[in-house]
Amino acid sequence: MTVKVLYFASLREALGRPAEELALPTGVATVGALRAHLAARGEGWQALGEGRNVRAAVNQRMVGADAVLASGDEIAFFPPVTGG
Repeated sequence: MTVKVLYFASLREALGRPAEELALPTGVATVGALRAHLAARGEGWQALGEGRNVRAAVNQRMVGADAVLASGDEIAFFPPVTGG
């Protein structure tokens, strides 16, 4: 299954890219599993790791870690937004 992953704000800066197309390996079928898979890439990618305050949206709808992914989905990761 192939998905498009978007990175916003400080995540974009930390990862050095705004987006990527990604063929998901077997077993990566939820937003939480995708985050763990990406965080396992190593340094810099820990910005998506467990315990980090990161929000996610699938096809422009806010979701939790247990949201199931489908081929063609667009997943966006971003830090919480604050105003002031």
